[in-house]
Amino acid sequence: MNKTPFDYKKSFEETLEFQKKMIDGFEAMINADPSEPGVSEKETIYEEDKMKVYRFKPAVRSPFKIPLLIVYALVNRETMMDLQEDNSFIKNLLKEGIDVYIIDWGYPTLDDKYLTLEDYIEGYIDTVVDLVRERAKVPQINLLGVCQGGTFSAIYSALHPEKIKNLVTMVAPIDFAPNDALLFAWSKYLNIDKLVDAHYGLVPGDFMNNAFVTLKPISLNITKYLQLVDDFDKPDAINNFIRMEKWIFDSPDQAGEALRQFVNDLYVENKLVKGKMMIGDKTVNLKNITMPVLNIYGSKDHIVSPQSSKNFEKYVGTKDIETHEIPTGHIGMYVSSRSKRVVAPLISQWLKDRK
Repeated sequence: MNKTPFDYKKSFEETLEFQKKMIDGFEAMINADPSEPGVSEKETIYEEDKMKVYRFKPAVRSPFKIPLLIVYALVNRETMMDLQEDNSFIKNLLKEGIDVYIIDWGYPTLDDKYLTLEDYIEGYIDTVVDLVRERAKVPQINLLGVCQGGTFSAIYSALHPEKIKNLVTMVAPIDFAPNDALLFAWSKYLNIDKLVDAHYGLVPGDFMNNAFVTLKPISLNITKYLQLVDDFDKPDAINNFIRMEKWIFDSPDQAGEALRQFVNDLYVENKLVKGKMMIGDKTVNLKNITMPVLNIYGSKDHIVSPQSSKNFEKYVGTKDIETHEIPTGHIGMYVSSRSKRVVAPLISQWLKDRK
């Protein structure tokens, strides 16, 4: 039986090349830029409690007249939208001429444990919407909600349709009945009351983060580090990886009462699409969403059920609604080459067509 001779020279050269790559990689890690995420210039225009509101410096001489306010989720930091120089969702919107504002929810402490969904939606968001309207001297603004922030934005738009010109939702959970995402299946059986009470009303961000990581334990705990070896000698890739890791583990604590209502009313009882959701003494009726709606979701989303987002079109009152499925995951929706090529231009053009 013939045996293929072992190529010692080739093996030795490959070993040397790998060692060089590892040395270059460690050097890149040592020299990596650990600065705070955020590549686009912005100014703080308002602060209240832990919340801050930023306006990004326009990238064109005459930005679009109607400003866009971005509402991010409570469970992670809004810096994801502007994390990487080459794939900043915010930067791409600015290049398209959109005038962009964003809410930074900050880091809740025990002082905030009694904050409710009413405080966030009818308090903070309503205050910021009015502020942006006043600054831009327009009666209505455009609203973009991301993930849980998309749920908040839909609720807000149903309660205050007179203030919103156009509504955009990205990877936003609306109908909580589907189980095509593991988090949706789990949360229906989560005793959130015991969890909130056990942590004295402030659920640790680390607890929430660990829950998200366990949704895809292999890829999020092992595979991503193995794949990093391929780019270990590329400083830009190392910087992006470190920024992403820093964002992943930078999870704010959660105000217990708001989290309690979000889980019980939505994941467990699915009240929003049933017309039974209460924000304070107001009933949320999604049929009141009569402004144009652009609804975008990821077909590979492992955190928000794709069907949950897609079903939004069944419940709104507007006839001008577009639903777009993007072949990407939850984070890839705003940090990927596809986000740069497809998502940001799609949103910008859609808004400009509805001025």
